[in-house]
Amino acid sequence: MNALSISTAISTGRVNLITTRQRSLTVARWRALWLALVFAAIAAAALVRIAVLGVSDRTTTIASLEEALLPPRGEITDRNGVPLARAFPAYALWYNPRALGEGGSPLVKSAEEVAAELAAIFPDLDQAKVARQLAAGRPGYIRRRVLPEDANRVQAIGELALEMPQETDRYYPQGSMGAHVLGYVDAEGRGQVGMEQVLDRHLTDPALRDQPVALSIDMRVQGALEDELRRGMLAVNALGAAGIVLDVDTGEVMALASLPEFNPNKIDAEGEKYMFNRVTNQVYELGSTFKPLTVAAAIDAGVVRDFGRRYNAEPVAIGGFTIRDSHPLGATLNVPESLIHSSNTVTARIADELGPEKLRQTMIDLGMNERPYIELPARGHPIWPGDDWPRLRNMTVSYGHGIAVTPLHLASAYAAMVNGGVWRPATLRKLEPGAAPRGRRVFKASTSARMRQLLRMIAVYGTGRNANAAGYRVGGKTGSAEKPGAGGYRRSTLVSTFAAAFPMDRPRYVVIAMLDEPKGTTASSFQRTAAWNAAPIVGNLVPRIGPLLGVRPDDARDVDISDLRPLIRGDGE
Repeated sequence: MNALSISTAISTGRVNLITTRQRSLTVARWRALWLALVFAAIAAAALVRIAVLGVSDRTTTIASLEEALLPPRGEITDRNGVPLARAFPAYALWYNPRALGEGGSPLVKSAEEVAAELAAIFPDLDQAKVARQLAAGRPGYIRRRVLPEDANRVQAIGELALEMPQETDRYYPQGSMGAHVLGYVDAEGRGQVGMEQVLDRHLTDPALRDQPVALSIDMRVQGALEDELRRGMLAVNALGAAGIVLDVDTGEVMALASLPEFNPNKIDAEGEKYMFNRVTNQVYELGSTFKPLTVAAAIDAGVVRDFGRRYNAEPVAIGGFTIRDSHPLGATLNVPESLIHSSNTVTARIADELGPEKLRQTMIDLGMNERPYIELPARGHPIWPGDDWPRLRNMTVSYGHGIAVTPLHLASAYAAMVNGGVWRPATLRKLEPGAAPRGRRVFKASTSARMRQLLRMIAVYGTGRNANAAGYRVGGKTGSAEKPGAGGYRRSTLVSTFAAAFPMDRPRYVVIAMLDEPKGTTASSFQRTAAWNAAPIVGNLVPRIGPLLGVRPDDARDVDISDLRPLIRGDGE
C-alpha cells in the first residue's frame, strides 16, 4: 500500500471514530435530557399532589402538624402556674394470650403463680380476679396505669403474654391535694367530677389545649387548708370535714377542701366513696352562723338601731314549741351580747320584729334558695322552707335551723356581709384584674361596716376566741347545729362550723371550717361545739395563709369597736 492509501485510511478511521463519539455523546445527552424530564415530571406531580392535599386534606396543614405535637389533653395549673393536671407517657399492663400464636399455653407459669407475682408488684390488685382472667385466656387490660419502674418488674416475670403498651396518661403532680376541685379523667379519656369534667371540651379542643387553664386555686393555701382540716378532723374523730377560702371582692376560690379525700391518680372503689364534695354538694343546717345574717338584715331594714337596747332572753314559747338557749345567758341581752353569747332567743325575737318577708328576701338575695354558684357539676340544692314562712319558721331560720345549705352558700353570704354588701358568685377560674362580676347589692355599706365590728367582737370576747389569730384581725361566728334524724334532732350529733373573715379592718378573705359529727376528746376539752373544734382550725390556718395572700400581722391596725365595747357586760362563753 502506498503512502496515499495509508493516509486515506487513517483519515477515514479518524472520521468514523469522531462520528461514533458524536453519536454516543448525542445519545447520552438525550438520555440525560429524558431522565431530567422524568424527574421534573415526578417533582411536578409531587408538587401538584402536595398542593391538592394542602387544599383538600387538613392533616397536612401547618396547623395539623402543630396539633400532632400537642398533648392529647391540655394542662391545668393553679393561679401561680403550678401544674395540677397534665398528660404524660405511661405504660399499661395488657394480657395477650395470643402473643405466642394459636395453640398451647400462653403462660410459662401457672395463672395463679403469675397473678401472685403481679400482686407483689401491685398490692392493690385483685389477685383472684387476675388469676381467673389469665386462666380463661381472656385478653384485656390488667392495669391501666403502670410506672416505668413497675413496668420493668413486670417484664422481669418473663411472660411474653404480659404486654406493656405505652399510652398517654393523665397525671396529677400534687396527688390527692385539690382532688375535689380537679376531679379525674376516666379510662376512656373523659373528665369526671371536678374541673376536668367542666373543662373537658376545652382541654381536648386542638385550637385551645395548647394554653394551660389557670384555676383560681392557690396550691399553697390549698395545702394549708387541707392540713389544718385533717388535723382538726382527726383530733375530734369527726366523720368528715369541709373548708373554703374565698376572695370577698372577686368570688375567686383560693382553696376548697372536702375530707376524706381521694387520689385522682388512683381511682378505685375506696376512692369512689370519697368523691362526694361536702363543700358544694352536701347541705347542712349550719346553726348559729346564720345569726349575723339575721342581724344584718335587721340593721339594714332599720329594725335594729339602738345597739344598747336590751331584749328579753328568756325562752320563747310559740306554737307548741319552745326556743331556748344552750345555757342561761341572763334575763336580757343587747345585740352585741346576743352575738357574743350566741343567743337563740334574742335572735328569734329580732327576726320576729323583722318579719318573715324581709328575712326571706334577704336569704333569696344571698342565693340560699338555689344551688350554689360555682362551675363544679356537683352542687347541692338547699332544703328551702318554701314561700310561706309562718312565724315559728321565721324564728328558727334566723338561727340556722329549718334551712339547709352548703358551706359554699355560707361563704358567699359572709363575703357579701363584710365586703360592703355586694353578693358575687364564686368561681374556680382565675380572673383577670378588673374582671370580677358586678354582683348584686344585698346590704348597705353602713350595715356591712357595722357587721365587721360585731364579728370582730365575737372573736375577741365571745365564742370565736379560739380563732383570734394574733395580728390578723379575725372576725367570725360559731355554729353548732344538731343533725336531724328519725323522730327529730339528735342531740348527740352536731355539725360544727366557724365562718370567719380577715382582716376585719379591710376584709379580703372569708374562711369556712366545718366538722361533721365531732366527738368530745382531750383535744377539744371534751366539748363538741364549734368554739372548741372548728374555731381553732381557723385560728391555726389564718397565720399560715395570711402572708401567702399578702396579709401580714399588724397589731397596730384593727376595726374600731370602741363605740360597742362599753355595751358588753361580760365576756362571752
